Formats: sequence, C-alpha cells, structure tokens
Amino acid sequence: HFIHQFKGECRFSNGLERMRFFARYIYNTQEDVHFDSDVGEFTALTELGRLDAEYWNQQKDFMEQMRAKVDTLCRPNYQGIGSLSRQRRVEPTVTVYPAKTQPLQHHNLLVCSVNGFYPGHIEVRWFRNGHEEEAGVISTGLIQNGDWTFQTMVMLETVPQSGEVYTCQVEHPSWTSPLTVEWRAQSDSAQRKLMSGIGGFVLGLLFLGVGLFIHLRSKK
Repeated sequence: HFIHQFKGECRFSNGLERMRFFARYIYNTQEDVHFDSDVGEFTALTELGRLDAEYWNQQKDFMEQMRAKVDTLCRPNYQGIGSLSRQRRVEPTVTVYPAKTQPLQHHNLLVCSVNGFYPGHIEVRWFRNGHEEEAGVISTGLIQNGDWTFQTMVMLETVPQSGEVYTCQVEHPSWTSPLTVEWRAQSDSAQRKLMSGIGGFVLGLLFLGVGLFIHLRSKK
C-alpha cells in the first residue's frame, strides 16, 4: 500500500502585502519535492523527488501556472475568506480563581482564565482594590484552541488579605466596553458565615414551598 499526497498552502503576512504559495508532494510520509513561489521552481528533497523536480521545471506552461498561483489562487481566497475572518467576533469566557486553596495571608496565585475568543487581540489587566497591579503579573501568552478561537491565562502573584477585592479586567473587540470579574478575599470564618446564610436562605425557600403546597391542597 502507498499514499500520494498533495498539499497546497497560501501563506499570508501583513494582509495582501506579503503572500506566498507553497505546494508539497508527499509519498507515504516522506515529502519528496515542493514548490515555493518565492523560489519560483520545484526543489527536490529526495532522489525520487529529483526526477519530478527536473521534469516539472522544464515544463514552461506548467511553471507559469505555478508561479501565478499567488494571484490566481491565494489573493482571491484571501479577499473572500479573509473578509469573513476580519468580521468574525467570538466573545471570551472569563473566570477568576485562586490556584491554591489555602488560608489568607499566604502567598497565592490568582488566575484570570480567558477562553474561546476571536480575534486574538485581547488585553487583560489585574486590579487590587481599584488600583492596577503591574508587578507579579504572569501571562501564558496567546494559545490557539484549534477551532479558530484562542485562550490565555493571566496570573497575579499576591498575598491576599481579608476584605481585599481583586478584579480581572478584559478588553476584546467583541465587546463595546471592558468586562470585569471580581474575586474577594474572605477569611475562613467569613466564608462559613456566607455558606451558612446561603444554606439558611435555601432551607427557608424549601419550607415556604412545602407550606404553600399544603395550603393549596387544603383548599381543594
């Protein structure tokens, strides 16, 4: 069994200013010969590819077609597909959380995870009690998800104190104004009180629902 593959690529940089057509000819998993529009001819990578390169480079009409691919294939595709990609907007999902679960007044890393956005231009800032934090900020940089969206994580090294409010601010072309997500530093006792209050509220709603159900049944 054997497989012959052809892969054609249009490579762009700075929009229409820099375009390059690249054709690769592969036998099984080995690339034998390729064409680069910057070079203007076929280049052999193996002995088998040398025979093809020598033959194709002598075919005047065929070589003119290959050298024209930048204008006949790449530019029209860029103008069609490129305009759609420039208009495309996908809003990010933003979550904020501490890297470690530990008491306050201990060194920690606050993570602002921004995921699933397009285009890739994005600005992420950290604030503590309304003041921007620049020291101790670490970023993973832009990461491609493989589905035409991006993700990034921007982390803040800090020692959270009780009552402090940390804010991750994200600016992206899909929004008309920045999005902010807060993380509040709370002591263990404050968190227990909050959870107790939430539990009491849910329990109260449950009793209210049961009472209403009994009241409605008694009326029938």
